[in-house]
Formats: sequence, C-alpha cells, structure tokens
Amino acid sequence: MDTYNQAIELIKNSKYTIVFTGAGISKESGIPAFRDEGGLWNKYDPKILELSYYINNTEESWKVVKNIFYDFFIQAKPNPAHKVLAEWEKQGIVKSIITQNIDSLHQKAGSNNVIEFHGTNSSFVCLECNATFKTEALEFSDNVPLCNICNFKLKPNFIFFGEAIPVKASQQSLAETQNAELVIIIGTTGEVYPAAYIPYEAKQNGAKILEINPEKSNFSDSITDVMIQEKAGIALTKLNELLKSIQ
Repeated sequence: MDTYNQAIELIKNSKYTIVFTGAGISKESGIPAFRDEGGLWNKYDPKILELSYYINNTEESWKVVKNIFYDFFIQAKPNPAHKVLAEWEKQGIVKSIITQNIDSLHQKAGSNNVIEFHGTNSSFVCLECNATFKTEALEFSDNVPLCNICNFKLKPNFIFFGEAIPVKASQQSLAETQNAELVIIIGTTGEVYPAAYIPYEAKQNGAKILEINPEKSNFSDSITDVMIQEKAGIALTKLNELLKSIQ
C-alpha cells in the first residue's frame, strides 16, 4: 500500500482529526519561510522581532516589520492546500487547525476553527493600554501606528521573541491534542518550541501522525506514522481527490 492510501486509511478511521501547520504550507502562496536557505533571516536581522528591540528602537524595527508583514505578506492569497483544509472542515473531516503562521491564510481560505499559536498580523495591540485594533482599520506609513485611545505606539498582535505564547491559544491547543485521533502535520520542521511539543503531546495521548513535508523533519523519524514527502498543495489535492473517489 502506497503512502497516499495509507494516509487515506488514517483519515477515514479518525473521528477527530486536527491539523498542525507551519511556514511550509504558505510558501506556495509566495511567503518565504524564516529559517530556510534563502529565508527571511538571511535577509533581515532577527533582532527586529525581539520585543525589547521593538520597544526601544520602534521606528527602525517598524520599517522592516511593515515591509515584511504588511507590504508583502498582506498580498498573499490562499493556495490549494489552504483551500482543501477549509473544504475538509466544512465536511467535518478536520475539526481544527493549529497554525504557527501569522498570515491568516487559513481564515481567508474559509477555515473557521483556527488556533493561531503565534498570534496574527490581522490586528495590533497597544503597548500601553492593551487596546486592540483590526489591521484593516489602521492607516500605514513609515511611522509606527499609534493607539486611537492613548496615543501610544502599537505592536503587531503576533508573538515577538521574548514574549510568551498567548494563554488561550496554548490551552486550546492542549485540549485539541487530548481529543485528537489523528494529527496531520503540514509544512513544519519541528524546530520551533514550544509549538513543536503539540504533535508529541497528541502522540502521547494515542493519536496517529500523518506528515506532509517535502523534506524530513524532526517529527519524521520520531513520531510520524505515515509520511508523504511532497509539497502541501500537491499532496492535499491528491488526497482530496482520493477521498472524493471513495465517498
């Protein structure tokens, strides 16, 4: 039995399937990964995403953050992988998506039950009064956006280095690992913690692991039950076609 048929068996036999995604799923939408060869950290200094640096050097940091996450990321569109997962949610195949990505492409594709483990670029938070604002409601310039309430500087509502994972996202993710019978890992190397603990936690609770990655990850030889070594869009499109053929 080839890996696609093995994957189909895992999906069919699972009553509660969750998905765990990383930067790889969004590469096909034109968003480069951070740590890949030719990734963003080869072009930019990671210090611009350190919370202390942003607070103390806001104008300098903001210009780079704006360029990466708003001038560029905001133009990205969901790709076939995002769209298949949204379709599977509507069909009840997928119960939730836990994503390390901040690009909101899962939601743009139509997924509703998305846990954003590292926050989102779709809103900002005030560093003084904690008020939040939708990104679309703000006017962008080379100057850092300011709070409409207290006029203090705003920060994108995703996790900077030195910040804790949002409590709600962490608790929701843990609850999903306790319910999961199958975790589909897509486009993540398993190098970023504490996010990388999520599939391990599910495995300890008895879940099967289906991995879709072009290259082997830290999960592949440790907890993965079935590995499809392919790009997300190609693999999920094929799996979707196979599922439709047997329904």
